[in-house]
Amino acid sequence: MMKKALLSLSVAAAIAAPAHSKRPEPYVWPEVGVETKINFPNQGAIRNFEADGNDGIWLEDRQRRWYYAELLGGCQELDFAQAIGFDTRGSATFDRFSTIVVAGDKCQLASLVTAKKPLPRKERLKLRKQTLAAGREAAAPSN
Repeated sequence: MMKKALLSLSVAAAIAAPAHSKRPEPYVWPEVGVETKINFPNQGAIRNFEADGNDGIWLEDRQRRWYYAELLGGCQELDFAQAIGFDTRGSATFDRFSTIVVAGDKCQLASLVTAKKPLPRKERLKLRKQTLAAGREAAAPSN
């Protein structure tokens, strides 16, 4: 009888406890755009990535900190990649001397800096279209 009472009390407490379904906020760097490195990228330190076209990539680490890696010369398949690899050349850190492997191709980094969380992809594409349209309007000859 006592076990049933304790069990029903614990079930009631579990139901009454608020569910914490809200994701924690991403870390905000004191300064963005500062050259940095990521320790142990091949051991799960990088948990997420978002391509910035073929020119760069945002990386998120385990502590929900964001980085931006600018690529030298672009990376052809990056915008469509489902998975990427990291070549640190034997080092335990991922920095501007490392490469990203996408579909078997190696893409050299130009820089790796601290960054803010990127806008959602749809918003980035919308902004890119608006910027291109504004550039075309400015370049159009006026009568």
